[in-house]
Amino acid sequence: MFADRATIYVRSGKGGDGHVSFRREKYVPNGGPDGGDGGNGGSVILKVDNGVNTLADYRHVRKYKAGDGEEGKKKNCRGKNGEDIVLKLPMGTVVKEAETDKVIVDMSGDTTEFVLLTGGKGGNGNQHYATSTMQAPKYAQPGQPAKELTLKLELKVIADVGLVGFPNVGKSTFLTKISNARPEIANYHFTTLSPHLGVVDLKDAAGYVVADIPGLIEGAADGVGLGHEFLRHIERTKVIIHIVDAAGSEGRDPIEDIYAINKELALYNEELTKRPQIIAANKLDLLYEGAEISRDEMLNKLKAEFEPKGYKVFPMSALTGEGVKEILYAVRQMLDNLDDKPVIFEAEYDPNDVLNLASEPFTVEYDAEEDEYVVEGPRIEKMLGYTNLESEKGFVFFQKFMKENDILTKLEELGCNEGDTVRMYGLKFDYYK
Repeated sequence: MFADRATIYVRSGKGGDGHVSFRREKYVPNGGPDGGDGGNGGSVILKVDNGVNTLADYRHVRKYKAGDGEEGKKKNCRGKNGEDIVLKLPMGTVVKEAETDKVIVDMSGDTTEFVLLTGGKGGNGNQHYATSTMQAPKYAQPGQPAKELTLKLELKVIADVGLVGFPNVGKSTFLTKISNARPEIANYHFTTLSPHLGVVDLKDAAGYVVADIPGLIEGAADGVGLGHEFLRHIERTKVIIHIVDAAGSEGRDPIEDIYAINKELALYNEELTKRPQIIAANKLDLLYEGAEISRDEMLNKLKAEFEPKGYKVFPMSALTGEGVKEILYAVRQMLDNLDDKPVIFEAEYDPNDVLNLASEPFTVEYDAEEDEYVVEGPRIEKMLGYTNLESEKGFVFFQKFMKENDILTKLEELGCNEGDTVRMYGLKFDYYK
């Protein structure tokens, strides 16, 4: 199975502790402090590697740690820095914080390298703390702690155009006709088990990349069938080619099929319904004379239904090549009228900012006038800004934050009981243990 998702744990290196020592040399009986500084911890770095196509490696190894900084030494010798760890990712990988499901970075476009977590800074040795009144300090600074995160990696392929449709409608055949891609083709459902990319070369116009998204079925957005596994790969596409079995060769109604697939796209991501879409009425060559409905009647039926909605309908036979050229140039014209910038997912979560929340203050107080318990401060405001409380993972993260910061304990110390109202900026909830 094509590995396009993985969950991993990463940790930067701890800074090395500063050292406490004093010069001890012959003829220097009372030497001053000479404890060296600790080395800096290693950082966690993400890097795009064009030789990597999937996230398979991260399915097998799930923990990655940078090296810790070395402790300082005598004679003002500084400890060695910890080694950085570089995680190589395929282009198009979206990196999210696992608990909140928020985007940290999209490894696409100009972002080919990203420092995810910086290592802890090494502590100062005791040599830094000597003063005129304290000439022999017996203390040094500890190194800064390591930072850790659980990440969700999602590969979203980079293509200008996405092919969608029910299984066995001819998407793979179409891709082989227009490019050098060679997906497996057979007369059964779910032949395509991974997204395939093909490059379209046009004689008198710029080329573009097409992705064959494995067949969707009704319920795909809710996890039914294999299509749900690959819906994420259509999120970057700018134009959608919707291939439909216009001949109804498997006993389905082509019009109902189009509505069903578009419904799944909308359920998965409403933005997909705003993308320009072409309907390729495939397998029209199967509508021979004497069939229950003629080729022209079916084509006119599809046009009457969808062209008023803004979807241009093209007759096509992926097998014989009929109508393929017209579709390719129509897509090129659509792309020319769109922004040529790649679809990049904006960052929503800064791990270095969030992981420093522990140093931010907050207060827990009782508002007698409103009969509410109020929790506020920079730490609370930032946490709420990074947390999607409408998602299950976000709510679990919220509960964990409340517990780890002793907010629940402080509320109970103020007399907060079950059913009492707690207010955090614009958020209000009833307190329950």
